[in-house]
Amino acid sequence: MICPFHTELYKKRREAVFDALVANGNAVSVFPSAPVYTRNNDVDHEYRQDSDLFYLTGYDEPNSVLVLTGKDRKATMFVRARDPEREVWDGPRAGVDGAKARFGADESFVIGELANELPKLLANTQRLYYRLGRDRPFDDKVLEAIDKTRARARLGVTWPTEVADPAQIVHEMRLFKANEDLNVMRHAAKITHDAHVKAMAQAKPGMHEYEVEALLLATFRRSGSERPAYGSIVGSGVNATVLHYRSNNRKMEANELLLIDAGCELDYYAADVTRTFPISGKFTREQQAIYELVLEAQELGIQRTVKGATLDAIHKETVEVITAGLVRLGLLKGEVDKLIETEAYKPFYMHRTSHWLGMDVHDVGGYYVGGKARPLAPGMVLTVEPGIYIAKDNDKVPAEWRGIGVRIEDDILVTEGAPENLTASIPKTVKDVEHACAA
Repeated sequence: MICPFHTELYKKRREAVFDALVANGNAVSVFPSAPVYTRNNDVDHEYRQDSDLFYLTGYDEPNSVLVLTGKDRKATMFVRARDPEREVWDGPRAGVDGAKARFGADESFVIGELANELPKLLANTQRLYYRLGRDRPFDDKVLEAIDKTRARARLGVTWPTEVADPAQIVHEMRLFKANEDLNVMRHAAKITHDAHVKAMAQAKPGMHEYEVEALLLATFRRSGSERPAYGSIVGSGVNATVLHYRSNNRKMEANELLLIDAGCELDYYAADVTRTFPISGKFTREQQAIYELVLEAQELGIQRTVKGATLDAIHKETVEVITAGLVRLGLLKGEVDKLIETEAYKPFYMHRTSHWLGMDVHDVGGYYVGGKARPLAPGMVLTVEPGIYIAKDNDKVPAEWRGIGVRIEDDILVTEGAPENLTASIPKTVKDVEHACAA
């Protein structure tokens, strides 16, 4: 049961939501916990709280609901009851009293009272902020509560006639990181640094990819991280050309590259880093040429991650660098502008350069506003991660280039001035990477 920040920070966040609810006609917002998923038989998957609910409370238990009502600026939590018998098996629960004393609820009930109490909280409000469609069983509970409220119309009670996505409020808040958020993200970046450096030093031909993955996970946990931020990608040789490779079971061979896309999660905040390095310690000529091209594009992308820029513009510049470089290396032929216009680069570079980063590894927040690419602003954190992937069966390039996959990714904070690379300490130049591999 974690609560990484002082309860005053969560209260401040809820106050910002209350302000938005009041501005929208004393609306109400409902945030259910993440469901519990069965892994097999009577064993559940590791539980992780819904990011929005955690962002507003620090509460990480399942079977819980947060309701924020604008008219009285009240936070109501529905939680599991204390149960000494179950707590012997599953650990302590906060219970109704703990929801108020430790997590800042103004009022709390056991979760079994939701059906009775939610209609009262919805009464005399016009707009409900709730994300329909993600959790269909809970959708039914919300719709039943609206119907129960509607049934009291003869008594003069009104009910929500508008349903809006709370992302309009909370996800916009989450997009801009406070100092407390950034301090945790910097710590997550440090742990992730240690894991990647250890992998560079210890990965050797003859090892399996899963052995390197084990090094990463052990470093994360040993340093206090609750879990990886996402399934770690440890792809050697041709597996580095598979964007979301997950098997991590191949034996690594000499003179291959190893692409590792892995980051830890700390106090519900993610790091997301990719490094590619030579398993034998030295890049081959072709590997180094591709690597330096990706690095050139990535460094330019980071330089361009400034206030007022857009992710579309950053991506366009990385595409230009990579396309021109592929022509220079003889892997594409033709005029650079025409190759970009016809998307001839896409067999080599098929994904976007950036995404938001925060509590979710692909974090929330609008990418477009009014149909236009959103200008970057201080407090936003995003990845910059160009790559080049040459498929093993790409017969349009000479054989010595086939099967090379390189991606380089860092976590970048937008500031009032130059961008801050949260993961800059992880070796990235050819010289530094080869040095780390030789350690």
